[in-house]
Amino acid sequence: MIRRKMYSALQRAAKSFPVLTVTGPRQSGKTTLVRMSFPRYEYLNLENPETLRLARDDPRSVFRNLRSGLIIDEVQRFPELLSWAQVFTDELARPGRLILTGSNQFEYISGIGQSLAGRTAIFKLLPLSCEEIKPKIRDRWEDYAVKGFYPRIYDTAPEPQLFYSSFVMTYLERDIRALIQLKNLASYERFVTLCAGRTASILNLSSLATDCGVDQKTAAAWIDLLEASYVVYLLKPHYENLNKRIIKSPKLYFFDVGLVAYLLGIRNKSDLNSHPLRGQLFETLVVAEFLKYYHNRGIVPPLTYYRDSRGHEIDLMVNLGNRSFPVEIKSGSTLNTDFLRNIHYLRKLTAETQAAGLIFGDRRRSETQGVKVAGWDKVAQLLNEQNEMA
Repeated sequence: MIRRKMYSALQRAAKSFPVLTVTGPRQSGKTTLVRMSFPRYEYLNLENPETLRLARDDPRSVFRNLRSGLIIDEVQRFPELLSWAQVFTDELARPGRLILTGSNQFEYISGIGQSLAGRTAIFKLLPLSCEEIKPKIRDRWEDYAVKGFYPRIYDTAPEPQLFYSSFVMTYLERDIRALIQLKNLASYERFVTLCAGRTASILNLSSLATDCGVDQKTAAAWIDLLEASYVVYLLKPHYENLNKRIIKSPKLYFFDVGLVAYLLGIRNKSDLNSHPLRGQLFETLVVAEFLKYYHNRGIVPPLTYYRDSRGHEIDLMVNLGNRSFPVEIKSGSTLNTDFLRNIHYLRKLTAETQAAGLIFGDRRRSETQGVKVAGWDKVAQLLNEQNEMA
């Protein structure tokens, strides 16, 4: 069993918040995490039809053991329960007694905002990070791009293709059908695959809509759906203190690179090495590592990207208070000084000396021209060093 990095953040939050909320994609390990973190708490799973029926018939009975601790799993199945949670946690007035989990952000998060505002700490648990997996020296990023990072792949070792086939089927047949009425599920599935082919690219809704054969309004709604169900992440552009014409559209990323590989028909390293989107899959893997680092610590990721109308682009901007830490992401195994060109451009543009980093396909550690170079699995180490310098 892999110990999750979020454990420590949950324990700290339980000392001051009446309610802890853990969200994230299906199969990311939310149930395992909260039950390991609070092993003596009563556990209720609202995906169990009998438990759900009892909760709807008698909501008060759900909270009978709140004083000794209660976990309610998949609470989005009965969002009205959140109002009862507010009443009983306010009456109890003790921190960390109620733990909620859910696999999407729809009514669930809306209900939290209305009923539990100021009472809950919200955490987003993503698939496993390199910090948690601890790749061996011989491992390369291509192995993980094909395998993905979902815990079940590492716990029970199913074939990645079998896992993702089931994952996609469950997502489409259960989650999506339960949330919206889709007239043509095949069109939505095609839309998801088209998005996979655009990972690590600036979002172009018009192009997506045209290629999928739907109108732009539908494409926008489907992107919202993918984002709210933790399939994709939209990275916003960087605006601060830069008086240039900045691209204003977000960049599209998937939270898990293994899902991208599956949707694109990549089944092994040979497929990946010859694939035209190889670099975009590497960037997707690395950006997800940055997201996991912050979410595992209960912090909203301070991430943006920079691109101007002249084609200057920085893959990631880590915004640390009054300064930014630009990061370039390159899948190659040979360090080329051209990789640093846009970092040097940005340093001149902002008229300040900034630390900077390069995440590299190789796993060497070095520093060149004032830029820290780290391997693909060393995102956490790089960010820890920056936090110590701040």
